[in-house]
Amino acid sequence: MAIRLIKISVVYFVIGVCMGMYMSMKESFDFTPVHAHINLLGWLTMAVAGLIYVGFPSAAETTLAKVHFWIHNISLPIMMIGLSFLVSGTESAAPAVATGGTLMVLGIIVFAINILKNVRS
Repeated sequence: MAIRLIKISVVYFVIGVCMGMYMSMKESFDFTPVHAHINLLGWLTMAVAGLIYVGFPSAAETTLAKVHFWIHNISLPIMMIGLSFLVSGTESAAPAVATGGTLMVLGIIVFAINILKNVRS
């Protein structure tokens, strides 16, 4: 899971940086919340989780690590697409943001349980 998380985090990093550059070129920053969440939950959080799994391979090899990876990578696009529509004025996208956000929290809780249960000195 470590390598998968690190590699997918780089994909989110590229998306976030390109989005930031696009917003700067257009001088329109309506999508700043999407940009910030992609960079924080996509790039930073997944990279750090991947590095934690590099340091603690016993945690990376668990079913919890796989569940965390998939929940995180399913929920983030749902939440970001919904948030993009929401900030564009489509208020009916709020359930997608709520669903993606709730799943994201669940994925992070799974990650926390995995770390607390399987990381030892």
